[in-house]
Amino acid sequence: MRLRRLPLVFVACIFLVLTVNLAGCASETAAEHAANVYAAQELAAAPPHGNIPDYSLNPSDLAKAQHLSIVHETLHFGDEAWGIISLLLLLGFGAIAWMRDTAMKVTANRWAQGYLFLLLYLLAGTLLSLPLDLYAQHLSLQYGLSVQSWPSWFGDQAKAFALAWVIGGLLLMLLFWIIRKLPRSWWFAFWCASIPIVLFGIFAAPYIEPIFFKYQPLEKTNPALVAQLEQVVEKGHMNIPPERMFLMKASAKLTTLNADVEGFGASKRVIVWDTTIAKMTPDEIVFVFGHESGHYVLGHIGSTLVFTFAILFVTFYLGYHFVRGALSKFGTRWGVSSQNDWAALAVLLLAFSLFGILLEPIENTYSRMHEHAADVYGQEAVHGLVPDPQTTAIGAFNVLGKTSFADPNPNPLYEFWTYSHPSIGRRAAFGKAYNPWIPGMEPKYFKK
Repeated sequence: MRLRRLPLVFVACIFLVLTVNLAGCASETAAEHAANVYAAQELAAAPPHGNIPDYSLNPSDLAKAQHLSIVHETLHFGDEAWGIISLLLLLGFGAIAWMRDTAMKVTANRWAQGYLFLLLYLLAGTLLSLPLDLYAQHLSLQYGLSVQSWPSWFGDQAKAFALAWVIGGLLLMLLFWIIRKLPRSWWFAFWCASIPIVLFGIFAAPYIEPIFFKYQPLEKTNPALVAQLEQVVEKGHMNIPPERMFLMKASAKLTTLNADVEGFGASKRVIVWDTTIAKMTPDEIVFVFGHESGHYVLGHIGSTLVFTFAILFVTFYLGYHFVRGALSKFGTRWGVSSQNDWAALAVLLLAFSLFGILLEPIENTYSRMHEHAADVYGQEAVHGLVPDPQTTAIGAFNVLGKTSFADPNPNPLYEFWTYSHPSIGRRAAFGKAYNPWIPGMEPKYFKK
């Protein structure tokens, strides 16, 4: 098969993965269908950004949720637009070329050049995005979603910057080494290299996160909760022993909630935030954990990786052609001589930013399908472990939503384009109506 035909194959793969997942959603059970219809009707009957029967906020909190929804919409699209505009400004005014020239004047060592150029580029990007980042943190503090001090916040930004520089520098050197060796097919070679890199990143994530938060063995802090979580693990046939369950001290910085399963293989572990334990009942925590377990049991990790690699393949291919076309037309004006020029990194990242906006709704639609399936799995997983799965699910979603001032009935277009999860209101309504254990109904994942 010729290399130029491969992108068509991988585009087909993307749609195949989407089709398979959509088919899985289309084959919903009668109980799932009834709950989806109930949730859709409840949202349709409610005013935009207004309360719904199964997830409602008091007037003060509703006003906060409505304001945050508008601000988040503006910040989200504004940040994407500003990312593209700032890159064009840096290229157009010759700042990227200056960074390249500076790095090459300072040293003849290629590794030193690459890391110096990336340092200058990251500094410029950080400064340009700093106003939006500062405002977002200010807003989180104002609404009580964050309790992190400004020195601590700046410290985390510095840590993230250092990680981006060190790890990004390695990727930069690999990318340009491949470009020099394979000028016409570097996009394919770098895509091949990205597969083990992504896998290693997922594996290593549990070892990197302690840089930002403190962790304690959950068995020492809450053995009763561990015993409940082990019941879900056993029911789903997951291999996660108690020593891999940890409490994360999120309350030092955040007031929001979470519990999840991270890593894979030897690094796989359960994480429960201390804020979740403080604000949710044990039954609600077990349900949230059941949801996260569903991603592993239902094979979402593997299928998402396949989908991600297919997306990356097409993105690298289009990025290669974008860089060639952009440099032929604007290279002289930007001071970027070729794709082997350090400054070409900015052109490639510009391509990724543009394609990322177009791919965003596809990726989020795919993610929402998995999140909905995990909700179904979680509710079925806790059946028999909690007195009432419906009450537990709706309670968990209400606590989760009220803690973060989630919009009960967001703009459908904004939800479609940017939400990686179904809205909290939709999830709460579904959770209330989903009851596959009544006569005539059948569970989807845990058969009677």
